[in-house]
Amino acid sequence: MSNSSEIREPRMVVRKFLAKPQREGVGAVVRRSIGRFELKYFDPFLVLDEFSVSAPGGFPDHPHRGFETVTYMLQGEVTHEDFEGHKGTIRAGDLQWMTAGKGIVHSEMPSEQGTQKGLQLWINLSSKNKMIDPRYQELQSKDIVTVAKDGIEVRVIAGEALGSQSPVYTRTPTMYLDFTLKQGAHLPQPIPRTWNSFVYVIEGEGVFGNSKASPVSAHNLLLLGSGDGLEVWNQSVNPLRFILVGGEPLGEPVAQYGPFVMNTQEEIDQTFYDYQNSVNGFEKAKFWKSQSLSDLEM
Repeated sequence: MSNSSEIREPRMVVRKFLAKPQREGVGAVVRRSIGRFELKYFDPFLVLDEFSVSAPGGFPDHPHRGFETVTYMLQGEVTHEDFEGHKGTIRAGDLQWMTAGKGIVHSEMPSEQGTQKGLQLWINLSSKNKMIDPRYQELQSKDIVTVAKDGIEVRVIAGEALGSQSPVYTRTPTMYLDFTLKQGAHLPQPIPRTWNSFVYVIEGEGVFGNSKASPVSAHNLLLLGSGDGLEVWNQSVNPLRFILVGGEPLGEPVAQYGPFVMNTQEEIDQTFYDYQNSVNGFEKAKFWKSQSLSDLEM
C-alpha cells in the first residue's frame, strides 16, 4: 500500500550542488556539499562530507565544541578514540552519533588497508545544548532498523520511515534515512512541514520532487523547498541509493571557527581560551594523545 496520499504538497528541488573532491585532514579526500563557500549553513546542518581515506592518512587528534557529528560508514572501517577514554571501530553500515557539547578532542583513523568511505554530517546544537556533557550513540549495522517494501529499502538512522522508527535520540530534532530504490520504484516520504531537508545521492540516479524532472546522479546535494514530503522515482535500470535528511531549524545566530560552532564571536574567543588552557570541558586535552598518533610518531 502506498502512502502517497499523505503527501499533499510535495517538496521540489530548489538548489542542486555537485560535491567536488577536496583535501582534508591528513591525506583524506572529502566531497563537501554543506559547509562550503556556496552553502555555508543549511539550518540546522553545518557540514556534509562524503569522505574517502586510506592509511596512513586520516583525521588525527582534533577538537570540537557546540554541535554533533554523525558518522555513517559506507565501506571499510575507521577507529575513533577520544580524551575521555572512549574508543571503538565504526565498520561499514555502522553509525556513530557524537554529541560534542562543551568539548571533545578525538581522532578518526582508518583501521584496515584499502579505502574507507563514509558520510559525516555536522548538526548544530541550540544555545541551551551547546555546553552539555559529550555523549555517544552508536549503532552497529545489524541494529539499524531496516524495512523493505514495494522495491524500496530504507535504513532508518534517525526518525521514521515506512512505519518504523529509529531508537536514536536527536537533541536537534532530525531525520536521517538511507534509501535504496529498485528500478521502477516510487517513494513518497513524509517530512515535517516546518523542517529544512535535503537529499544526497550516493549511487545510481533518480528523479526527485517531480516525475518529469531530470534525473540526478551520484555526489549531488539537493536542497528541498517547502511541503509535507518528498516523492522520488527510480526510472533507470540500476539501483538508486540516497540519504534524505531533515531537521528542525534552530533560527539562532551562528559563529563558527573551524571545529568550534557557537552563537557569538565572544563565545568563540572563550572556546579558544578554554581549549588552549585546557579548562571548561577541555581539561584532558593537555596531556592526551591518541594511540594512532603515538604509533605514527614512533
